Order: sequence, then structure tokens, then C-alpha cells
Amino acid sequence: MPNPRLTGLGSGLFCAAVMFVLASLLRLLFDSSLVAYGVLFVPVAALTALWVRPADLVSAPVAVPIAFAAGIVPIAGGSGGFGGQFMGLVTALALHAGWLYGGTLVAGLIVTVRKLRLMSERRRTPRPAPRRPDGKRVPAA
Repeated sequence: MPNPRLTGLGSGLFCAAVMFVLASLLRLLFDSSLVAYGVLFVPVAALTALWVRPADLVSAPVAVPIAFAAGIVPIAGGSGGFGGQFMGLVTALALHAGWLYGGTLVAGLIVTVRKLRLMSERRRTPRPAPRRPDGKRVPAA
């Protein structure tokens, strides 16, 4: 399994792009199945949380719901002009908020576990002794 390390912006773009492609495929294959979109959202949210680099862990639970909303546009429905499309988007988000909350919860739990493991590793690793400008170590007090 690949182990990329995405930046905060990269993880958001990855999640949004994957969700948009999946929604487009669902529109072509299954005539806009919002339930299938929600089911596919949860593993994509988990991958996003697993692949974000440690310095940007807090960005994954923020980027995941934005990607859900950006990706649902092709299958949201609605008719007419901009107003009808917007109402379809709002309705789809309201009716399938459970999937949105579930995916965000999964991403938040994964990020929390990763952060706790990172903190425990840092606590176990001894710090090197500070050095003076001439390169010699400072004696311990």
C-alpha cells in the first residue's frame, strides 16, 4: 500500500478530486446514487487522514467535509438554473449529512490516534544535548 505524505492543501485537493471523480462515475453508472456516494466517502476520508503528513494533521478533518460538498455537485440533482442547482446541492447535503458526519468522524479519529502516537514517540526519543558555539556539548546540570 502506498504511503504518500500529502500537505494540508494536497490532502484537501486529493479528497475533493477523488470524490468528484467518484460522483461523476456514479452519475454515469448508477444514475446519481447518493447512498453509494456516502459509502465511498468514508474510505476516502480515512485515506486522506492516513496520508496527510504529520505536520498537517489538523487539516484532514477540515478538508474532508469540504471535499464531500465539492464532490457531491455532479449528483446533487436540481433543475433549472443556478438557483435550482443550488437547492439540489443544499438538499443533498441535508439529507445525507450522516455520511458527512461519519466520514469526518473517521478522519478525526485517525488523526487523533496518529497525533497521540507521534507524541508518545517524541517522549520516548532522547533529545541530543545542546551544543556551544564552539561545537562542544554543554554539560548536564
